[in-house]
Amino acid sequence: MSKPFDPHGAFTALVTPFLGSADGAKCDDGAFRANVEFQIANGITGVVPCGTTGESPTLTWDEHNRVIEVCVEVAKDRVSVLAGTGSNSTDEAIWSSKHARDLGASAGLLVDCYYNGPSSLELREEYYERVLAAVPGFPIVPYIIPARSGCALSAADLALLHQNAPDMVPAVKQATGDLDRMAEDRMLAGSSLAILSGDDDLTLAMMRDTRISASGVISVMSNIVPGAVSQLVRAQAAAEDERARALEAQLKPLFGLVGCAVPAKRTLAGGREVVTTDKFRNPSPVKTMMAGLGMLSHGLRAPLGSMSRAAVAQCRAALRTVHQSAPERLQSIEAAVWVSITARLADDDVWSALCR
Repeated sequence: MSKPFDPHGAFTALVTPFLGSADGAKCDDGAFRANVEFQIANGITGVVPCGTTGESPTLTWDEHNRVIEVCVEVAKDRVSVLAGTGSNSTDEAIWSSKHARDLGASAGLLVDCYYNGPSSLELREEYYERVLAAVPGFPIVPYIIPARSGCALSAADLALLHQNAPDMVPAVKQATGDLDRMAEDRMLAGSSLAILSGDDDLTLAMMRDTRISASGVISVMSNIVPGAVSQLVRAQAAAEDERARALEAQLKPLFGLVGCAVPAKRTLAGGREVVTTDKFRNPSPVKTMMAGLGMLSHGLRAPLGSMSRAAVAQCRAALRTVHQSAPERLQSIEAAVWVSITARLADDDVWSALCR
């Protein structure tokens, strides 16, 4: 049984390590266990298996369940496990949430139903409320990310869910990028709803904005720097503004690469060149950086794959900037996986091997 869910602090949206090629990648239990231990050792509040960062859309349900099972097993009662159990099918979300509850997860993270585009009313009544009714005693956290889901639970329907069952809907993961929308969440739901940032680079802004008063973050980059992200959230919660700003400045190069966009060219039939942009979205950049640092094998599940040489270079440059300005932020990796960060960042062969 994991630690009860307390929606305050820094949670890591865990990557799912893979072994093998994009066509035949298998989950790497050993690397996953090692990352959970790494997170706990460096002071993270909780871990989130099987979210977007964990490539949940391409995990089979057997893999999905196994990842949550391993996470609960490793975490024990040391940190909360907020298991990704959402789907675009209510029946699947119910089944997955029951399984996570029975394994001992602390709570379920349910993303708004993607692709089929339900209204907010339908999301509340036909999805969230049905999961709550079918899986008693299991808190859920709505995850609002319209850029990926194509729909969004409204502030009014979120407020109804929370006010009708505050213990069962204690928090929301807010990844709209819209501070005004988040302020509306707070205004309608009241002070008892915890708002967790779903965007690393907006965390401090959301915590500082008294209209929002966010209580923490579900972070992507804490896969690499859990200690620093945890310290950042704690510093801001304690009103240590100067320290929080300093940490934010040190981590800014990483926060800016949760997604990576680089200019590119395509050569059409007949030799015509067309300028375009390659947009590599989470978790491609963070998994590339983790592989470059020796934290896991380089593996993504198709249709995700290796990034372009320009994108990999951006990731390497960001890590170099952090290492040069605040080398202590990456030191915990050296002890965890027995590598030299300086040597890895200087090794051209390491980074060339990560390019498509």
